[in-house]
Amino acid sequence: MNDKLIQELALLASEARNPDTQDIDLLPTEEILLKINDADREVPPAVYREIPQISRAVDAIVRAFKSGARLIYMGAGTSGRLGVLDAVECPPTYGVGEDMVVALIAGGGEAIYRAQEGAEDSFELGGEDLKNIGLTADDVVVGIAASGRTPYVIGGLRYARELGCATVALSCNRAAAIAAEADIAILPEVGPEILTGSTRMKAGTAQKLVLNMLTTASMIRLGKSFYNLMVDVKATNKKLVSRTRRIVMEATGVDFQEADRVLSQCEHNAKLAIMMILSGLERREAENALNSANGFLRRALQSLGMTTAPKAQVAKVRSGNSEEEAVC
Repeated sequence: MNDKLIQELALLASEARNPDTQDIDLLPTEEILLKINDADREVPPAVYREIPQISRAVDAIVRAFKSGARLIYMGAGTSGRLGVLDAVECPPTYGVGEDMVVALIAGGGEAIYRAQEGAEDSFELGGEDLKNIGLTADDVVVGIAASGRTPYVIGGLRYARELGCATVALSCNRAAAIAAEADIAILPEVGPEILTGSTRMKAGTAQKLVLNMLTTASMIRLGKSFYNLMVDVKATNKKLVSRTRRIVMEATGVDFQEADRVLSQCEHNAKLAIMMILSGLERREAENALNSANGFLRRALQSLGMTTAPKAQVAKVRSGNSEEEAVC
């Protein structure tokens, strides 16, 4: 069995030795860093080549979201942690429920902080974890594995396909076994790591870029932006309260005090505040207009015959008698 695994790993680009870093153990710090930076430059082109497949995945995710279903990530180790990272950022960034994007990691929550030996080697555990969250045929399951051979992910994808889910495989090897287990295979092959087999490096970066694309593009398709402004952000701390004010000011051209006044009328809902200011509607009417446009702010304004674009970028905001830099 061990010999077979060695043979499998030998076929994977992510496990090969990098000819450009054979002397890395003898280099001074700055030259080591230059080697890492040079290697990282290989990642964006590899992701670019996968955009057609990423686009297919986004379309499947958007269909699921529109039907009230979920996006579910599953992976082990670094791949699983990247899924968790992307999932937990969605509620505050886009104002969605915590169960809309779900992340499963082999070994459970403890594995986010400490390796859970053996958990990723279980085919059965992948399916069991999906059963435990009540997977339905309308959900989309994205299996993440840098190597592309993680049994936990393979088992999960097999169960999801049997149930009728749309399935996506994300790996950094063209020869990934999980590619055959999914409807859509996203395979940004970034080549050997600077340290052989350390796939938290280039492979991890490629996976992070793809996951960013999946959720960001899907949320934009759901109307979570106004032009390129993040209008469904939840104002859950001081920085985000300031960010919502700035977004409203950017979109409407009003000053700090007016943005704050309108935001206070709608529980710091930036999208609703912008709609009220630009349309001149009261809160109830503005909400109805947004609902009629399925939450798309620009479409709601266009339905009223308005074509107002966001104002010029606000460099400073006025607070009292002083000027303060807006919080980014």
